[in-house]
Amino acid sequence: MAYDKFTTLTSTAVPLPIENVDTDQIIPARFLKATTRDGFGDNLFRDWRYNGDNTPKEDFILNNPIYTGKILVGGKNFGSGSSREHAAWAVYDYGFRCVVSSFFADIFKNNCLNIGVLPVQISPEFADEIFEAIYADPKTELEINLEAQTITLLSSGTQESFDINGYKKGNMLNGFDDIDYLQSMKSEIETFTESRPF
Repeated sequence: MAYDKFTTLTSTAVPLPIENVDTDQIIPARFLKATTRDGFGDNLFRDWRYNGDNTPKEDFILNNPIYTGKILVGGKNFGSGSSREHAAWAVYDYGFRCVVSSFFADIFKNNCLNIGVLPVQISPEFADEIFEAIYADPKTELEINLEAQTITLLSSGTQESFDINGYKKGNMLNGFDDIDYLQSMKSEIETFTESRPF
């Protein structure tokens, strides 16, 4: 399944400065029965977003209309817990294309990279600066440049570099998943196959 190409993203951001957000909080286990990737965004942070009668909880950040954007800024150790890939699906399906944190659980990070969500790990100090800037002005924008591997807080010009696996970076720049990548090499694979004596 091809995804949107990710080159440079400039967007406002939604702040969620909660540490140790695990995958069961991101998408509760009772919503994991579906076999396609659609519809998970409706239940992103379901138990934090809604009361038992399905009315929105006014104090949860995703229900506050002043905070919007394609970037979610999370607290330290985002995506911990079980390895369910549905958590990354929910983040993508909700509309986020980038999650920023001072630390990610490895499996969640890789699941995001597999479906077109860019996890950007920054220093705790820069995370604090970003949170403060967003709370001071919800229209604050971040610029994520994947090619240069930089994240910039545009209001102050503060910038940091981030790491990403070269293979995953190439896939995101091209909008590829693993199958798309193999298909892009089809002619090379066929040429190699034809050169084999067996």
